[in-house]
Amino acid sequence: MEVVRLHEWQVSNARAMEIQVNLAAQVSRAGEVASPRLIAGVDISVNRVIGTGTGAVVVLSYPELDLVETRVVTDRLEFPYVPGLLSFRESPLILAACEKLDTAPDLIMVDGQGIAHPRRIGLASHLGLFLDVPAIGCAKSRLCGRHDVPGVEAGSCADLVDGGGVIGAVLRTRTGVKPVYVSIGHKIDLPAAIHWVLKCCRGYRLPEPTRLAHLAAGGILKQETRILASEG
Repeated sequence: MEVVRLHEWQVSNARAMEIQVNLAAQVSRAGEVASPRLIAGVDISVNRVIGTGTGAVVVLSYPELDLVETRVVTDRLEFPYVPGLLSFRESPLILAACEKLDTAPDLIMVDGQGIAHPRRIGLASHLGLFLDVPAIGCAKSRLCGRHDVPGVEAGSCADLVDGGGVIGAVLRTRTGVKPVYVSIGHKIDLPAAIHWVLKCCRGYRLPEPTRLAHLAAGGILKQETRILASEG
């Protein structure tokens, strides 16, 4: 999979924030993904003892959500842990895994924030720009903003609001289970992002792409590549 190199990763905190502000203006908050054939999920795990991370990307067929391809990359984490700048710490490993893909996904789901970020460019938006692919942020916790409590039924949602505007949705993916925080990553609008997260849930709190990416990053999901039946 091709990666567009927009900047270097080893920069000062001040320079990283400047880059975020500049890139946030390039994030597209519009677009539809009409009929994706392949949906990817990405996540990262960190070994704090030795200072390494494992970036993982899985590609699933849609609508079956069968595993098509898995790639993982483990290396040292060069950027320190700084809240709000996690994409500078995590993106290099995730992008390295994405570069190894033989298949090109039509949509990427990220275990992290999209524009639901103080500078409106979390990991999902940053990756979306580098990969030039529609991206959705689906985080397990809130980084910024306020919201009402969504209904208890699966599919219920509430606006996540910050700075006088809607930056995401608090979405109940499973009845009676804690919601997730969905936001635009890149090249998609919020209703479409909510739609695809729900479409990719299979009885778990997390959608299958990011759930399996989490397992892959943790070494639980076997790394494999499978040729789609339709390709012979």
